[in-house]
Amino acid sequence: AAALRRETAECVRHGIRLSVIGRRDRLPATLVEGIVRAERQTAGGTRLHLRVAVDYSARAMIAEAARNVEGTGDPGDAFARALARAQHDAQPVPPVDLLIRSGGDQRLSDFLLWECAYAELYFSPILWPDFGAADLARAVESFRHRERRFGQIPLPASA
Repeated sequence: AAALRRETAECVRHGIRLSVIGRRDRLPATLVEGIVRAERQTAGGTRLHLRVAVDYSARAMIAEAARNVEGTGDPGDAFARALARAQHDAQPVPPVDLLIRSGGDQRLSDFLLWECAYAELYFSPILWPDFGAADLARAVESFRHRERRFGQIPLPASA
């Protein structure tokens, strides 16, 4: 709880909005209260939206959202709103552009499956604590050179 309060103050100071996604019903009530307080205090952050996954399973969140889809209009939008509610987030998580997986694993591991539908994936053998600024720069540089088609086939060069 002390670490959450300390980090909340840092987030506020640096304009970072904090959201915690996952199964809150299995957390101690005092921790849930601290999470709600931290989210409220950082709600105005506009420089970065930091999402922390706690006891999170994308498959479980998708199943819960599917049971609770409400609304009319675009079914994808209605589902995204239901997924946000399942993740205890006020707004749908925007699509992920770049997913960086450190530690040598080459899988998503049940993480933000809906949101990563068109994400570019970058795999690094470097473990997270050692993944530094130069490693991030390499990942972003790799991303900059990719052709993003979002499920469409590439047009012939003569088109």
